[in-house]
Amino acid sequence: MAARPLVARQPNERLQALIQEAGCSNAGLARRVNMVGTERGLDLRYDKTSVARWLRGQQPRGRAPGIIAEALGRKLGRTVTIDEIGMANGKNLATGVGLQFSPTVVGAIEQVCELWRSDVGRRDFLSGSAVAASALVEPSRDWLITGADTQVARTAGARVGASDVEAVRAMTAALTELDHRFGSGHVRPVLVHYLNSVVSGLLSGSYREAVGRELFAAVARLTELAGYMAVDTGQPGLAQRYYIQALRLAQAAGDRGYGGYVLAASMSHLAAELGNPREIAQLARAAQEGARGRVTPRVEAMFHAAEARGHAVLGDSRTCHEAAARAVAALERAEPDTGDDPAWIAHFDEAYLADELAHCHRDLGEAGAAAQQAEAALAGHPAARARRRAIGLVLLASAQIQQREVEQACHTATRAVELLDTLRSSRGTEYLDDLQLRLDPYAGEPVVRELAARLELRAA
Repeated sequence: MAARPLVARQPNERLQALIQEAGCSNAGLARRVNMVGTERGLDLRYDKTSVARWLRGQQPRGRAPGIIAEALGRKLGRTVTIDEIGMANGKNLATGVGLQFSPTVVGAIEQVCELWRSDVGRRDFLSGSAVAASALVEPSRDWLITGADTQVARTAGARVGASDVEAVRAMTAALTELDHRFGSGHVRPVLVHYLNSVVSGLLSGSYREAVGRELFAAVARLTELAGYMAVDTGQPGLAQRYYIQALRLAQAAGDRGYGGYVLAASMSHLAAELGNPREIAQLARAAQEGARGRVTPRVEAMFHAAEARGHAVLGDSRTCHEAAARAVAALERAEPDTGDDPAWIAHFDEAYLADELAHCHRDLGEAGAAAQQAEAALAGHPAARARRRAIGLVLLASAQIQQREVEQACHTATRAVELLDTLRSSRGTEYLDDLQLRLDPYAGEPVVRELAARLELRAA
């Protein structure tokens, strides 16, 4: 019987570079790996010879690569992936980055940090990926059935305190305000670099249980914002990955309400924009079920409004109106300025609800009601919500087209264009594209030709 040919191994230069960066000896790394293994119930007995074999290209089996990455990450004070240490063993990890609802907190940290790192590196697989409906629905199922994380505290890395968490919250508030005023095209690069350079270090640091929960809650909010900004810069496939990770971080925070918000306000709206109407209502219903009894009436109103959007796209008028009525009733029960509402839902006021209902009536062909709700939204949105006001104007123009008020619709659309010219927003452009399609039957009218010329010039 012929001997099996030997396969030449390539030196693991990635691992060598990380060991040098960590200032760790081969024996020192082996000790750290054995300690992490002990924490996970494994009796590992690696030594400096084992590390030398890894450096020559040997691939350890089982859970060892993840444990080696964890040990190096603790020494470096940041998350290290098995891809970084050259032990992915030929697996194409890149395409799956950010698409899994990790079963462990350690895995969640590793996955979200890899997503941020890949985003900053502008890897093509992120921006070019399409959205799969199943990749939106499956994490919601996992979120519904997964029990709470029993512990999130960490003892390795730099100390993280309450002031660090407050800094993340302050950065979130500042970036949100800038995004509302100028659009995500101006802001998103700053946010992603902050996540990769600062926030990843915090997640990989050392924190007590209470601080850790607050940290995960703050990072979940910032990650969701990065996902929304991906939508607004025309990258829905990337947004999907951010939303899934925001959902997982909310789970680690123990915040079922915010997890529901990610499903209903983020994933549901992404499904709406991508023409998956059945998933819109399903995600909103999952939010209601998974956060039942743990949210305020204002949050309930948003959940019901998201469900109504889904039924409207499906053309189910009766069920849409029932969900919309529940949304209105819930918001009427909300007490203003009592401090009961979490900060992430404070923006959902009468104007935002009117905005959601305007979408519903438009999609159901109820032009009069759509115009009424769009006008109510515009009356309530302050000037600082520039993008939201622009979208409200497009909704109003759409309703006016449905009422055959074409000249008035073009004047309203012109106001929307003027506002969108101050923003860098792909969402705004998509709304204008939809409006142009609605104007096609009237393409021969002078006022429509004038608007079309302006939009063509804008796109050039």
